[in-house]
Amino acid sequence: MTDFAALLQPDRGQPARAIHVVRPEEYDGWLATQPARVRTAVVAARVTGKAGNRAILPGESPDDWSMLLLCDEALDSPWRIASLGDGLPEGTYRLAGDGADNGAVGAAGLGWLLAQHRFARYRKPDPVGARILLTPEVAAIDETVRIAAATARVRDLVDTGASDMGPAELEAETDTLAAAHGATVTVTRGDALATGYPMIHAVGQAAAKDRAPRLIEVEWGDPAHPRIAIVGKGVCFDSGGLDIKPSAGMRLMKKDMGGAAHALALAALVMQARLRVRLHLLIPAVENAISGNAFRPGDVLATRAGVTVENTNTDAEGRLILGDALTKAGEAAPDLILDFATLTGAARVALGPDLPATFVNDEALATDLFAAATAVRDPLWRLPLWDGYDDMLRSDIADMVNAPDGGFAGAITAALFLRRFVPAGTPWAHLDTFAWRPTGKPARPKGGEAYGLRAAYALLKGRFGCK
Repeated sequence: MTDFAALLQPDRGQPARAIHVVRPEEYDGWLATQPARVRTAVVAARVTGKAGNRAILPGESPDDWSMLLLCDEALDSPWRIASLGDGLPEGTYRLAGDGADNGAVGAAGLGWLLAQHRFARYRKPDPVGARILLTPEVAAIDETVRIAAATARVRDLVDTGASDMGPAELEAETDTLAAAHGATVTVTRGDALATGYPMIHAVGQAAAKDRAPRLIEVEWGDPAHPRIAIVGKGVCFDSGGLDIKPSAGMRLMKKDMGGAAHALALAALVMQARLRVRLHLLIPAVENAISGNAFRPGDVLATRAGVTVENTNTDAEGRLILGDALTKAGEAAPDLILDFATLTGAARVALGPDLPATFVNDEALATDLFAAATAVRDPLWRLPLWDGYDDMLRSDIADMVNAPDGGFAGAITAALFLRRFVPAGTPWAHLDTFAWRPTGKPARPKGGEAYGLRAAYALLKGRFGCK
C-alpha cells in the first residue's frame, strides 16, 4: 500500500516549489501581475487560459521554478490538482496563495494522494520519487490519509485477479483488519451454512473445496453505542452459474466482490475514527461456479428468514447471498443497515458507472445520506423502492422469485427483493455500485473504484462522530 502519510505533510515554512492554481476567468488578471519572464514562459507553453493549461514558470535563478495550472474545479473538489499528483518531478510543493484559496489544500489533498497510488501486485510500477504536498490544515491530514487508504483498499481488492481473491482471501483481509482494531471475527463456512444460511450455501456450493462459501462477520465497538450493520456482496467470481454468462460478460467478474471491498474499507474508516457505534460487518463470500452440484434454475431455496425463493436465474445470485446476510444483520436490531453490492446491470444502463443507484427506506436517512454525498462530492442517485413493482417478485410455487421475467426495472426489483429481508422499521440504504472505472481520469485510473464510500463515511461520521 502506498505510504500516503509521507505525501501530505504540515507546512512549517520548509522549502517547497509553488503551485499556482488559477481559474480560467481569473487568468488574464493574474497574468497581468506577473513579471516579464513569466509572461514569456506562458506564451512559449501555449497557455491560452483554458482549463487544463499548464506551464513551468521561471523564477529569479536557474533552479527556481514554480508550476501553473489552469483549473475550473471548485475549491472543494478532491480532483482540483489531481492531474499534478503524478505529473510533477519528485520534490516538495505547496499551493500558492493566489486568489480566494489563500494556499489552502482542502479536499484537493485526496486527489494528490490517490494520483500517486499504483496497483503493483502483478507488475512493478515505474520508479518515481514522492511528490510531497505541504498544507497548513494540519488537523485534516490524518483524515485525508485514511480516506485515501480506504479508497486504495477498494481499488486494490477489486483489481486483484479472482485466483488470488477468493472467499478465503476475503476472510484473510477481514482477519487482518479486525486484528488491527481489536475486533472479533466469526466465520461460518461450507456445509455449516446449509441450515443457518441456506441461500449463501446454495450459491457457493459448486465451488472447489478451497473456495468454499462463507459468511464473515466482524463485531467492534462499545455494545452500549448505537448498532450499525454494514453488509457487502462478496461474489469473488461470477460465472453466472448454470445460466452461464457469455465470455464478454465474464471478463470483469473478478469485480463482483466490489461490494465486500467497499464494506471492508468503510468498516476500516469507522474503526480508525473510533466512531461511537457498535459495528457489525457482514460479508457473504462465495464463488458462483459450475459443477455437478451447482444450484439450478427452478430450484426452490430455503432462506434464513423462513420464506422460500424460486430461483429463476442463477446469475441473480448476489441478492440471494445478501438476503441471508441482511436477515442476520436485522436479528440484532440495528439502528441502521448499509449494504454495498455490484448487483445489477440495469443500474449501469440507467446511470452509468459513476452514479451508484441508491435505495433508501427512511426519509431521514435519505436526507442525511444525500447531503453527505453532496458535501464530499461523492455522488449518489436515488431510485425508488416502488411498491407497484413488488408483484413482479410473485412466484407460482414459492414465496417469491429472485429475478422477474422481462427485465423491466431490474435495479428496482432487485432492491425490492432485498427489502423483504430487512426488518420493518429499520433504516436501510442499498447502494448498487459498479466498483469499476472503465475510463481513466486524473487520480482515478481505469480499474477498481470506490463509489459511494466517502458519502457513506461522511454520513456515519456526521451521525456518530465525537461531538
